[in-house]
Amino acid sequence: MVTALVVILVLILLLPFVVKQVEHNLEYFLFTMGIISVIVSKQFRAELFFHIFKNPLIYYITLAVLIAGLIFTLLKEKLKIGVEKVADKISLRLFAFIIIVVLGLMSSIITAIIASLVLVEVVNYLPLTRKNKINLIVIACFSIGLGAVLTPVGEPLATIVVSKLHADFFYLARLIGIDIIIAILALGLIGTFFAKRESGIGEPTEDVEADENIKEVFIRAFKVFVFIFALELLGTGFKPVIDLYIVKMKSEILYWVNTISAIVDNATLAAAEISPSMTPEQIRAILMGMLISGGMLIPGNIPNIISAGKLKIKSTEWARIAVPLGAILLIVYYIVLFVI
Repeated sequence: MVTALVVILVLILLLPFVVKQVEHNLEYFLFTMGIISVIVSKQFRAELFFHIFKNPLIYYITLAVLIAGLIFTLLKEKLKIGVEKVADKISLRLFAFIIIVVLGLMSSIITAIIASLVLVEVVNYLPLTRKNKINLIVIACFSIGLGAVLTPVGEPLATIVVSKLHADFFYLARLIGIDIIIAILALGLIGTFFAKRESGIGEPTEDVEADENIKEVFIRAFKVFVFIFALELLGTGFKPVIDLYIVKMKSEILYWVNTISAIVDNATLAAAEISPSMTPEQIRAILMGMLISGGMLIPGNIPNIISAGKLKIKSTEWARIAVPLGAILLIVYYIVLFVI
């Protein structure tokens, strides 16, 4: 079983980068891998699917994407004009910094989903090349993924951790708030390097239809639904290995092993790993490893999925900046957490 799951993990990591059809149909590929993983781990049963279908979060996220997509489609001209006015009045570098930092910090209040929906609509109309739009989106998704964990409202990972530890609403803000805020500010500064004004202000990214219709909005929402369902399946499929091997590791090792949260739902990892018997330092290390790794690949968290789906960002395009950036952040925080 373990060998088969490792093979599945390798396929998930590699195939989107080498097979075009997989890259263009990532949602359905992950869903298929999820089905295979639960079969291999002997978790395939009707109760599992009933449990996933009964999870309100999957409908909340899909509905949020659908409603926001419809609103933004109907108001796209006003949004375009608004972004143009702001981009004309202030420095584009400052605007990029504000987007990354404000959405990162606000995501713990408005949720990571809403923050990412706002992000893609605003960045889509910025006067940037497609490459720099992708760079800015990736950096901002790191920021949103980190910031959302500061309160249980922001994302499921935070809700699960607070619940398992029987902690109060601001527990995570006290525990890793400084780490998160410093990272978000650093990401904001990094983002300014990619905010280079180009001609053709206000034009949507070339791969995104300027006149995206209602049908396409519904298709995008459905793909998000499939994506989340796939992550639930993968989390369940890999849970026996997580329970058997990963949870017994030392914090220093767990920090690096948790890079699998780049493709496995970090809420599932947190549910398996976090325990009230752990010290605050252990919990801090585990969470930072998960949160940083979650931004490195598209399946890593919901903001990545939403943003990549809207702007049609390929796995290779995402990883080109996200993997080096994530690796640097992981090394820096490893030194902060375990060396200094």
